[in-house]
Parts: sequence; structure tokens; C-alpha cells
Amino acid sequence: MKAFVLAAGLGTRLAPLTDHTPKPLIPILNIPSLFYTFFLLKQAGIKEIICNIHHHGDAIRRTIESSGLSGLTITFSEEPVILGTGGGLKKCEKLLGDDNFILVNSDIITDIDFTELMQQHKSSGRGGTLTLFETPEAATIGYVGVENGLVKDFRNMRHTGLYSSFIYTGAAVLSPEIFRFMKAEFSGIVDTGFTGLIDNGGLSYYHHKGLWMDIGTMHNYWLANIDINSGMRDLFEPMHRTIALSPHSISPDALISPEATISCSVIGAGCTIGAGSTITNSVLLPGVAIKPGSTIVNAIVDPYTITIMENTKQNRTQR
Repeated sequence: MKAFVLAAGLGTRLAPLTDHTPKPLIPILNIPSLFYTFFLLKQAGIKEIICNIHHHGDAIRRTIESSGLSGLTITFSEEPVILGTGGGLKKCEKLLGDDNFILVNSDIITDIDFTELMQQHKSSGRGGTLTLFETPEAATIGYVGVENGLVKDFRNMRHTGLYSSFIYTGAAVLSPEIFRFMKAEFSGIVDTGFTGLIDNGGLSYYHHKGLWMDIGTMHNYWLANIDINSGMRDLFEPMHRTIALSPHSISPDALISPEATISCSVIGAGCTIGAGSTITNSVLLPGVAIKPGSTIVNAIVDPYTITIMENTKQNRTQR
């Protein structure tokens, strides 16, 4: 089975970080977020991956090609004009062939068991199986309407009146049948492929009860790095075993004054932190320089900007 990874998005909700770095390469605990997806796929025995790219696509290609990932064959689908989740997948119909395939977003951190997902999809006999996650925030994120073990609606867009505490995780197993309903132009997969499957044989779902985080917003990105209770640390050992990469809070390439104080923070490669500085509950992306005596609290810092996290609010200041 092959996998299709959606990595072409503009990442506008993560601006200004994505002004200079594509969202799939924004690091979570000093590992590009895209590599967490690669880890899960390889762990499930998936060896062939198609990855669509657009925004800073060359940077994504260079990073993957220089990463030394073994046991994976990664093909890039370049989109000079962005095609959306629907059009981007449709463009790769021939590459994916005539077998079922995994679809997964590149901006999620999760421990979804893709092997179990594939098995449940096979036993369902449906054209697709979406991975759903239960959360009290479903109404805000976007609830999925379900009935009798099947997906029937999204945000009530089909006027079914079905509400739930389930959300779509961004991971699914799909059959080639989905391509019948998709467009070779900018489009979304929900209102083309998923809707087509709902109306033609049904769309099943798999209930994931473990770790799931969407890192597509600044606050969620900050939490994914800072929240020690999220379950992230359970990924460390299997990730190292599978793709030889280990998430870590402090990069060994950072230059940190012994007179600096760092607590509950992530420090990226090439960062320099001056004497007398205090870094608390913050994420410093690679290459950030902190002047002596500085205080950084509840912030995301890249070489160009500081974003202060105040509950769910985001205040940006230029560096």
C-alpha cells in the first residue's frame, strides 16, 4: 500500500513562521513536523510515499533528500499552482495506482495505528475509512456527522442535522473509487471525494483514542512543544528505532551561556543565548540569537519575530 501526504499548503495560520519556512518543516521538538508522519507510515510498513509540494517546495525536497531516511521511497508531486486537498490528490491518481492508499496531513502529531486502520478499512467493505477523534472542541474545530457506523456529514454541510463530538484527524484509508468524484482543479476533498463516497457505497470511520494534535495554529504549535503531558514523549523511542531521529528539547548545536536560565522550553539548532537571559515556556526556532539579559516568556521566536502567547491570543512583535 502507498501513502499520499498533503504538504503543499500555505500554512497561513502559522504565519509569520511560514513566511520563511514551509509548514511541514516547522520543527516540533527539533524534528520537522513532516517527519512524524513519515515515522508512522514506515512503522506501519508503508514504503512508498507521494508528497505534494507547493509553498517553499524546494526547501521540502532538499530537506527530505538530505535527511538520510532509509527504507522509504518518496516521490514529489509539484504544484506550480496550488490545487487544494482535492485537486492535489486527483493529480496523483496514476501514481497511486489501483490499490487502496493512506491519505494523511503533514500538520498533525499523532500515534494513530495505521496497521489497525488498514485492517478496519478492509473489513468495512467501504470506499474509504476516515480516522476520527473525539474532543469537546468538535463544534469549534469542525464536527463530523455520523450514523450507524458511517460518516454522513461535515459541519452539517449536507443538512443532515447530525452532530457529534468527533472531528476528522486528517488521516484516512481510501480506495481508488474516490477518484471518480474528484476534480483536476483547485478543490477540497471533503466536498468532492468524501461526499462522493458517502453517496456511493458509504464512508466508514475508525475511532482513534490516543494522541492527536493539530499543529496548524500558533497556539497549538506552541502546546505541541511545551505540554509535557500531551503524550509526545511516548513517540521518542519508537521514532528513533524506526527512522533514527529523536525529538529533543535542547539542540546540541545551540550555544547557551552557563549564566542563562532555561525552563520548559525548546531551543533549536544554531541558537545563541546570552548571559543572564531567562527563557521560560518558549520555543526558539533554529538560528535565533537572544541578547544577554533578555527575558523570553510564553513565546515562539524565529530569527525575524517574537510571538507572545497569552492564553489563546497571539501578539506579534518584530525582532
